[in-house]
Amino acid sequence: MNPSRKKQIIVGGATLLVVVLLIYGFWPDSRVVQTAVVETGPMQVVVEEDGVTEVADRYVVSAPAVAWLRRVSLQPGDLVASGDPLAVLEPPRSATLDPRSRSQAEARVATAEATLSQAQRALQAARVTAEQAESERNRVDRLLELGSSTERMAERAAAEAESAQANLEAAEAAVVAANAELNAARAALGTGDESGEALEAARILRAPAAGRVLAVMQESAGMVSPGAPIMVVGDTDALQVRVDVLSQDAVGIRRGMRVLYDQWGGESLLEGSVQRVEPQGFTAVSSLGVEEQRVYVVASIETPPELRPSLGAGYRVIARFIVWESDEALQIPSSALFRTADGWAVFAYRSGRAELQAVDIGQRTGLRVQIVAGLSEGDQVVAHPGNDLEDGMRVERSD
Repeated sequence: MNPSRKKQIIVGGATLLVVVLLIYGFWPDSRVVQTAVVETGPMQVVVEEDGVTEVADRYVVSAPAVAWLRRVSLQPGDLVASGDPLAVLEPPRSATLDPRSRSQAEARVATAEATLSQAQRALQAARVTAEQAESERNRVDRLLELGSSTERMAERAAAEAESAQANLEAAEAAVVAANAELNAARAALGTGDESGEALEAARILRAPAAGRVLAVMQESAGMVSPGAPIMVVGDTDALQVRVDVLSQDAVGIRRGMRVLYDQWGGESLLEGSVQRVEPQGFTAVSSLGVEEQRVYVVASIETPPELRPSLGAGYRVIARFIVWESDEALQIPSSALFRTADGWAVFAYRSGRAELQAVDIGQRTGLRVQIVAGLSEGDQVVAHPGNDLEDGMRVERSD
């Protein structure tokens, strides 16, 4: 072979090798990505918040008037039937008198006793006078019939008898008034027989409904004012849950919506439904110090009481409001979704390359998103696309 020709072949081969090495060195490597399968399955959109159980029908038993409350024997948790006695009220006890007031009250009692004694003696004298006047009228009437008396004497005897009878009736009224005055003076002094009167006038407060005693506000005996709460009664089998949710979440909650309760102390979930969403919101400060507008939502517990025997009023639960649910929702991980200038999109894994694919989405949860259009069941998408991933880039799936 011609040496010149041989040299050209060696130089051309070396040049080709350099070119191949340069192309290999600058050829972009395939990106290793994690993929997720587009699948159909159950999906739920929930609003989850802490809630507190309470008795649906709560009865506050209070005093109807100023009274003396006897000591309450019932304790929280005691069972009561409708109509059972709960508390006994007596008329108010007499006030304790200071020495000066007691001396004045004793003087009024002594005066009333003397007045009563005087009225009784006057009554006795009036009764004797009336009897004598009546006897004289009868005697004059008999003499008039025999002709031994005149009409004028008979009229005078009748007038005296009527006057004596009127004096007798006035004396009887005076005795009644004096007796009443004495009773009033003794009552002010506090020396009357209050025990018998209190026992006779005692009023029993009865249970308005069957259930349990939830709380006893006043256990010891003592005076109570009108409307003062004594105890609370309710049926702990008929519980409901009060939950405060963010106002933007409350907009999507409707009456009759299904609710699940978790972390109540039992193993299984409890079920219920929304009873009402209160129309008035309120401002609350979160644990981070942020002001939030919140709304109370009240939901029932429909799980039978025998499956939650230890659950009572005032217990904490986690309430999950099922805002939306489907058993056959086409879905992907939320991490695969990102925004573009034209809307939502994903990187679909096709033939070893990442292809930009526009999608229409429906409902979203924290980890999953519903796909309405753009993907089919069984397709694969890049689960965590980075900012440097581009359309058409070669990718490899990680195991």
